[in-house]
Amino acid sequence: MTLAVVGATGAVGRVLLQVLPTRAVVWDRVKLAASSEDVGQTITVGGRDLVVEALTEEFFDGVDVAVVDIPPPVVDHWVRYAAGRGVVVIDNSPVFRGDPEVPLVATEVNPQRAKDRPLGIIANPGATVMTMIDALATLHAGWQLEELVVTTLQAASGLGRKGIARLYDEIEVVSGDRTLGQRPGDIRRLIEHELGESVFPGPLAMNVLPMVGHLADDGWTSEEVKVREETRRILGLPGLRVSATCVRVPVVSSHSINVHARFANRIDVGKARQALVECPAVVVLDDPEHAEFPTPNDVVGADPRFAGRIRQMADLPQTLDLFLSGDNLRKGAALNMLQTAELIRAELLA
Repeated sequence: MTLAVVGATGAVGRVLLQVLPTRAVVWDRVKLAASSEDVGQTITVGGRDLVVEALTEEFFDGVDVAVVDIPPPVVDHWVRYAAGRGVVVIDNSPVFRGDPEVPLVATEVNPQRAKDRPLGIIANPGATVMTMIDALATLHAGWQLEELVVTTLQAASGLGRKGIARLYDEIEVVSGDRTLGQRPGDIRRLIEHELGESVFPGPLAMNVLPMVGHLADDGWTSEEVKVREETRRILGLPGLRVSATCVRVPVVSSHSINVHARFANRIDVGKARQALVECPAVVVLDDPEHAEFPTPNDVVGADPRFAGRIRQMADLPQTLDLFLSGDNLRKGAALNMLQTAELIRAELLA
């Protein structure tokens, strides 16, 4: 069985190649493709030296499964072409996530959906939704989720290598000046003067930006709409009420989410905590008296999502509040795509 990694040198692709040798499943052959500037580069993966190839039609010869993380402007063409060649494609872009003929698969929540792929394409959920979906699915199974109000705290790596590089550049510009942040607009003026146009809608260093994605309908951003629609699709709750505010924060990697969830049934905090403890994809880190709670810096590089600050308003017994953190490049993208690819491999070999 041959696995192709398309976008192998991007932020997600690099993490995927780090995770690949740690998996129990060993692919007979692995092929890598990336943008023209990286073609010819040799990457060692699990003791195998793999040469990055150009993304061409011939690249897909003999490929069984492809995991794809390339820019949306070109992804539609290449995903449809590969699927037309009989390759099962797992795509990490938002292009196919809303297509009713393309399953949206979170492997610990709805793995059975991977078998229903009339176009030969499977969509990988966005990293923001992946940060919370396992915990939400666990709580929904016990108490029937009806409404979500979430605030996301999204890392710079959500924009890939260019996001990470920009944050580091901004940090370098502002470091050492202990007067910054005390006068209106001083950080913005300095960063714009030194670095020019940004991939972010404003300065991220020493700042937060309540705008992730582009402006969509009625004041919501595209990222906020994705959080709502992807959560509904994965949980099979088309009428779920979801309000999301997506915020970019000066963190390199790992997204965090503050969740306020309302259920059809009264929910006991202790029982909810125990349900999350028993969820294989979630680690509960919840002892605020001893400063034990998830932070993005502490969970980066880990596979599970971490839950803490689990609590309930005294007069709202059908609600639960909690804070979640998870590595957006790892389980939020790379690992889930690999796990989906392994499901397909097992199916094709059966």
